[in-house]
Amino acid sequence: MKKIALIAHDKKKSDLIEFAHENKELLKKYSLVATGTTGRLLNEKTDLKVIRMASGPLGGDQQIGGQVASKEVEAVIFLRDALTAQPHEPDVSALLRICDVHNIPLATNLATASMLISCLE
Repeated sequence: MKKIALIAHDKKKSDLIEFAHENKELLKKYSLVATGTTGRLLNEKTDLKVIRMASGPLGGDQQIGGQVASKEVEAVIFLRDALTAQPHEPDVSALLRICDVHNIPLATNLATASMLISCLE
């Protein structure tokens, strides 16, 4: 089964949960993976089954990056908080870079997430 990664910074988690509700029928067709807290919230607040990695600051972004590099992930939706400095910014940048290197679609806001998900339909 093809896999989509779902990630959201703290101030964007509620947006991702709403996005998941709106797109749950399509998302159910995929294996879903997320960083720790995001995955927990998606599991609690949606009827989607999400495999949880570590939290972003504890290496979750890198774990997902490894899956991107090994072609296990078809697309990444990463709702970033561009106005707040993140303590693990080097890991975030590495994940974005690995998506570019391996030509994996990456959405970093709701507009691009909507466009990406419509292309997967």
